[in-house]
Amino acid sequence: MKRALFMFLVLCLPLVGAVGAQAQKVPFPPRVFLTNDQKAELRRVSAYLNTLKSVQGRFMQIAADGRSTEGDFYLKKPGRLRFEYDKPSPILIVADGSSVAVTNSNLKTTDRYPLINSPLRLLLSDNIDLSSDSRVVSVVKEPGALSFTARENSGPAPGSITLQLADSGGPTGLELRQWEVLDAQGVRTKVVLNDLRQVADIPPQKFVIQELSPFKKGNN
Repeated sequence: MKRALFMFLVLCLPLVGAVGAQAQKVPFPPRVFLTNDQKAELRRVSAYLNTLKSVQGRFMQIAADGRSTEGDFYLKKPGRLRFEYDKPSPILIVADGSSVAVTNSNLKTTDRYPLINSPLRLLLSDNIDLSSDSRVVSVVKEPGALSFTARENSGPAPGSITLQLADSGGPTGLELRQWEVLDAQGVRTKVVLNDLRQVADIPPQKFVIQELSPFKKGNN
């Protein structure tokens, strides 16, 4: 489970209660060079993502075995994120600007990971420029949709993430709809966003990490 949650953090949402231990390791191809048209589409996506300063909505997380969980999603730039799973799930995931933490209220644990290791930066940075990001390896434009894939070949959790956006055309015609994670063992996890909307502000306490681990509390 901890590895699956780590994949969520480094690739933008893992399976809570992972499956796929028997999956085959996925070989990732070498770097891909994008066309000028693809880079132009990435500049459109970057401009859109840079407008998402303070947003919230609902999410549905679909695991590799088809199981799904839902919850509330909050994002505030720079660097703050919260995935609040609906009960009975005991999981809460919070990024406070420097760390990402998974808390489990049943087990009374808090596991922290450095935000710098995570492609969550694709969503949490103030000034995104995907057209010059070497991790982006593909861009696909279809009627009404635009998607791109970013890949980590090394580091603590190699894998890829594909973000899909609705595309009605023009500079303001994009809307983030979902992303799909593929880890190095071939396990896929999808996150679908619903009712995503800009808000004036989000209370700062939403992004405070609660330390539930008793031993860590004793060391503070």
